[in-house]
Amino acid sequence: MPENRIIIAGGGIGGLALGLTLHQIGVPFTIFESVSELRPLGVGINLQPNAVRELFEMGITAEELDKAGVPAREWALVGQQGQEIYAEPRGLEAGYNWPQYAMHRGHLQMLLAQVLMDRAGTDAVRLGSRVTGYQQTPDGGVSAIVTSPDGSERRETGALLIGADGIHSKVRAQMHPDQPPIHWGGAVMWRGTSMVKPVRTGSSFIGLGTHRQRMVIYPISPPDPDTGLAQVNWIAEVTMDDPGARDDIGWFRQVEIGDFAHHFDDWVYDWLDVPALLRGADVAYENPMIDRDPVETWVDGPVALMGDAAHAMYPTGSNGASQAIVDARELGAAFLAHGVTPAALAAFDAKLCAPISALILRNRGAGPFGLLNMVNDRCGGTFDNIDDVIPAAERAEFMAKYKAAAGFAIEALNSAAPIIPDSAQVRQRAAE
Repeated sequence: MPENRIIIAGGGIGGLALGLTLHQIGVPFTIFESVSELRPLGVGINLQPNAVRELFEMGITAEELDKAGVPAREWALVGQQGQEIYAEPRGLEAGYNWPQYAMHRGHLQMLLAQVLMDRAGTDAVRLGSRVTGYQQTPDGGVSAIVTSPDGSERRETGALLIGADGIHSKVRAQMHPDQPPIHWGGAVMWRGTSMVKPVRTGSSFIGLGTHRQRMVIYPISPPDPDTGLAQVNWIAEVTMDDPGARDDIGWFRQVEIGDFAHHFDDWVYDWLDVPALLRGADVAYENPMIDRDPVETWVDGPVALMGDAAHAMYPTGSNGASQAIVDARELGAAFLAHGVTPAALAAFDAKLCAPISALILRNRGAGPFGLLNMVNDRCGGTFDNIDDVIPAAERAEFMAKYKAAAGFAIEALNSAAPIIPDSAQVRQRAAE
């Protein structure tokens, strides 16, 4: 393999986006993914306009994204009594130059994988191969330890290693052996999808409830033209009083709807029947809302972290997948500026580690759902007119600050230059 090959640990959204970026700018790479077969696993996600912009810049088309999901039109926050707290348009309808998408995570992963292998060849992604450690080599490169399902190990060498291997990253564990365990604040989520008629705009992201008990609801498919039904993703969430009572915070399991639906028995409104929504699911899964404490650096010489390996965060801001895609593009920009070198990784780290670490903590504080905390603090969650509790200008300012912190403030994003200039190539820069 060429000496400047980049080894990517993990074939999720971040690793695949990095592969597409490296192929675009002419850098050799190989992705090592632990599963033996890529399958469309996961739940609904939102891609913010800053990430959709980057997918378009990679050559992913709107038509392809439309097959994986639907453009989002609205973000709305509603109190448990059904009173509107805040609503705003999203995507193109908000004035962005790019849409926002809601889709099934697995469908996006499969789309990226197929496009990547069509462009770079099927050998670009090595399945059944998990990076479990690394060692810096005397020539300044890196040797990755790759483990197969049978437990056998081999070494793969390259110029750099990028850990895109998720919240349980082996690369991060070696880089930060004394990191605290996974953090859980007590919120339990039950996830599923149901075929129902979408409400409000027909493509609205709805947060409904209180700061301790809420639903998140949004469609991830267009309505069937005959029935009007769409696949609607939902998350039912309850915050427990004593998080310390459980020590098995990494659980993810299939559960019966009846195990948790009673928490939402009286959530029936003239525009939405939550119990019926829950009962319409074929299957439901339970898992905790978890993240990791920020670390001081994502880099160890020729090794860097990205995506959830770098900054696993609560999904309250709908920007985990979006940030992984942006990470990939920022790494590409660093390679254009500094070559395939540790200096590029250091530049990437210097630009993103501190602000994204702050975003982790902002999301831990409820992210944009922090408005629910404010409502509770000021009126106990009961009100007739939200303007008497939180004036409209204050609500808008709260949301604007979050979007700025998460990198998708409208004016800043619309006016920003592309992260990867058109037709830019690392080897071209090296020859200049």
